[in-house]
Amino acid sequence: MADEISVLVVDDSALMRNLISRMIEDTPGLVVAEKAMNGNFALQKIPRVEPDVIVLDLEMPEMNGIEFLKERRKRDINIPVVILSSIAAKGAEITMEALSLGASDFVQKPSGSISEDIHVVKDTLVAKLLGYGGAYRKSLGKKVLAPSEYQPKTPAAKNSDIAVHFKLAAEAPIAPAPPPNQIRKPGNTEIIAIGISTGGPDALRLVFSNLDKDLKIPIVVVQHMPAGFTNEFAKSLDRICPLSVKEAEDGDVIMPGRILIAQGNKHLEVEKKGTGAVARLSDTPQVSGHRPSADVLFASVAMAYSNRVLGVIMTGMGRDGAQHLGTIYKEGGMTLGQDEASAVVYGMPRVAYELGHVMEQVSLEKMARRICDVAKASR
Repeated sequence: MADEISVLVVDDSALMRNLISRMIEDTPGLVVAEKAMNGNFALQKIPRVEPDVIVLDLEMPEMNGIEFLKERRKRDINIPVVILSSIAAKGAEITMEALSLGASDFVQKPSGSISEDIHVVKDTLVAKLLGYGGAYRKSLGKKVLAPSEYQPKTPAAKNSDIAVHFKLAAEAPIAPAPPPNQIRKPGNTEIIAIGISTGGPDALRLVFSNLDKDLKIPIVVVQHMPAGFTNEFAKSLDRICPLSVKEAEDGDVIMPGRILIAQGNKHLEVEKKGTGAVARLSDTPQVSGHRPSADVLFASVAMAYSNRVLGVIMTGMGRDGAQHLGTIYKEGGMTLGQDEASAVVYGMPRVAYELGHVMEQVSLEKMARRICDVAKASR
């Protein structure tokens, strides 16, 4: 199919190259452009096959993933890269270095460099490939697979998150439901809560690097990310953001001008305490298929701050955050949603918009400015 997203698979293991390729070929809308055993071979093949997205291992002989990303930058190659690596929490710093060098996102191999159970991360991986590869094709004026054209190739794929996402996208035109009735009028913004998933690392880097340094309002964030990575992710954001950014810890005081990132595999809630508020972490069951969950965060800030919340839902697959963004709306808070054109995956913000829970859709490029303007206008 001419509209398929072509993928270059780069991994030093022949077994992994074959397993990853099989997952790609089983997914409608994706096709393997070529395979490469290290960065050197990948660079040689890129001009010939012109892939739309690259799957990249980090640990390879001759030219590893980090070296490839540095050379990619030197050559001004803009093809998006998704890291697929076995490096666990101890290597989180290397993964964040890869993101800082221009990789768009990452997926962790489930059981080491040779992961024969790689299928357990299939939905996560192909979602990112479809999202980033599709966005790149669109930027070049090329077509991509329409939701109505998605036909799962295997029985197991019919009930996958990817299939459900395409089914929802194909069912009906986007038409928001009537917005919920607000209990009270919006008050001064005292906290900003953000829910984000697939496409989030790139998006948050852009938004946070463009926030005003005098934005004296606390920000709390749920970014779906594995345990062990969020501390380094927060540190990487702190280096480019004019505000302080850190991984949330239980009991952290909610402070003006500081951003707290939810820990991987821990729900983040905000709890009123005296005249202030603190962060609370928990291991309670997943909500909306996730821990941390944006729904959990949004519900807690609505309870703690009532009509003094700015809720923001951004790129991501599924519906996490969509329901309780509505709770923020009902309490009298303000809500923003990322628009379809700029979202890597228009899932979470789409569901929220269709439920009538988004007051205003905003492009990624304008999100930082809009957040600052809304927050400051209420003061």
